[in-house]
Amino acid sequence: MKTLNRVTLKRALAVGISLAGIAAGYQVFAADEAKPAATEQPTSLRISPSQYRQSITDIFGSSIAITGRFEPETRDEGLMAVGARTANVSDSGLERYDDLARGIALQVVDERHRATLISCKPANAKAADEACARKFITETGRLLYRRPLKEDEIQNQIKVAGDSADKVHDFYAGLSTSLSTMLVSPNFLFRYKVVEADPAHAGQKRMDSLTKAHQLSFLLWNAGPDDKLIEAAVKGELQNKAGLQRQVDRMVSSPRLEAGVRAFFSDMLTFSDFEVMSKDPAFFPRYTLKVKDESQEQTLRTIVDHVVKRQGDYRDLFTTRNTFLTRSLAALYDVPLVETTDNGQPMHWQPYTYGENDPRAGILAQASFVALHSPAGRTSPTGRGKALREAILCQMVPPPPGNVDFKFVQDTTNPVYKTTRDRLTAHRSEAMCAGCHKITDPIGLALENFDSSGGFRTTENGVQIDTTGDLSGVKFDGPIGLSKAIHDDPATVACVAKRAFAFGAGRSPTTNSDDWKQIERGFKDSNYNFVTLLRQIALSDMFYAVPTQTVAAK
Repeated sequence: MKTLNRVTLKRALAVGISLAGIAAGYQVFAADEAKPAATEQPTSLRISPSQYRQSITDIFGSSIAITGRFEPETRDEGLMAVGARTANVSDSGLERYDDLARGIALQVVDERHRATLISCKPANAKAADEACARKFITETGRLLYRRPLKEDEIQNQIKVAGDSADKVHDFYAGLSTSLSTMLVSPNFLFRYKVVEADPAHAGQKRMDSLTKAHQLSFLLWNAGPDDKLIEAAVKGELQNKAGLQRQVDRMVSSPRLEAGVRAFFSDMLTFSDFEVMSKDPAFFPRYTLKVKDESQEQTLRTIVDHVVKRQGDYRDLFTTRNTFLTRSLAALYDVPLVETTDNGQPMHWQPYTYGENDPRAGILAQASFVALHSPAGRTSPTGRGKALREAILCQMVPPPPGNVDFKFVQDTTNPVYKTTRDRLTAHRSEAMCAGCHKITDPIGLALENFDSSGGFRTTENGVQIDTTGDLSGVKFDGPIGLSKAIHDDPATVACVAKRAFAFGAGRSPTTNSDDWKQIERGFKDSNYNFVTLLRQIALSDMFYAVPTQTVAAK
């Protein structure tokens, strides 16, 4: 697998002085990878853009701006988190990471941040200072690499900082150079899966303590472990059930769990597709870039409030009438919203509850779903149905044949086929199209009351919209009926459990195992409490299991 160690160092070094000390790091990585590695699961996962951002925020604070573009991600088994196991970093991708690293490092050492983020002062700010550089590199590197640094790594970074400081006569510029090299190191950009001999089972392997810490932290917090978790791993406490449980309980109770939940659902609901989604402003003037961002935040706020703060039944996300709105979203949805607080000051986000007779309920009625899975100028029951099957129910829909003619579907002004249902019916008359549309359209058509932007409508081209449909033999009418059907379908809870496991492990669970059946029973017994599900996964042996053919990666 092509990874950072195989990026041409000549190109990397040409990027500038911030990569001056990285060659040694790549040589170490290359030597590690040359050893026998896993044959059944990856030995490394590239951290995602959201994990990158969260890690920087956790280590340096939210005031550090992260600007620039990331290497494109790959979705596999429904998740970017699983696609990370096959992620490569190209030459241009390394340059992007270097640009990000330079920007972050310069902010960390600037006059605004250095007093807070650097826990020492140099004897002379215009010269190298080995003692202060060592302190910063040791403390910061521990969090960036998600493990204590080796002495040779520390010495290498001290040299990078010192050489740069001497060259430009600025201690903080030297420290910035060192930090930027750590930020483009494979030790930061990749999560290694390192195994060791299992003393309890002769001839078998287990994850080492630090690998368990990484896997646990990225599942629950979507970022690397904090000092307490690293310390527990170094002491070997994660290799016994009591020690692991102490850390899981602490992490599940932490406010940082919210970031992990947000990241998981952003991935599961394919929010990355918003980057390439647009709407025709001539048809949907209320759907602005601001609304595009706010629609995602609305769904994430709804989810976090329900599954983390209220610890409610996961299934109720599809039927709840409780949500959050801004003035822009309220205008899109055409609902009243008085945007003031008790003291008369404006409030950006407000909790909102739809009335019993309102056609909107649950996250499927929000613009983050119905707008995301529609083309720029029209709705797509097929696209929405496909998204429901794949993202919510974990049921894959095959791609259409390459020679399909979409003329009926795309012609929204057809005088004969005035509604989307009519056009799809005509389209399905082609034998090659009938199979896929049979599993997508009956559920997607139930959302036809929502236009391509998420606005509500009852007619299309002057004709009343028919929103009847069925799911797994259950007939319903309209978005409320669909939401109840999704709520009650066993595939809904089975899917979120499998995806949550895969999000942290980088692989799907073995669903016919006793361990997995126990996780499913626990999820059901907790009334489908999502936080309980995360805790069960984090404590399960199968989450940290190593295939029998896997040997040490380094």
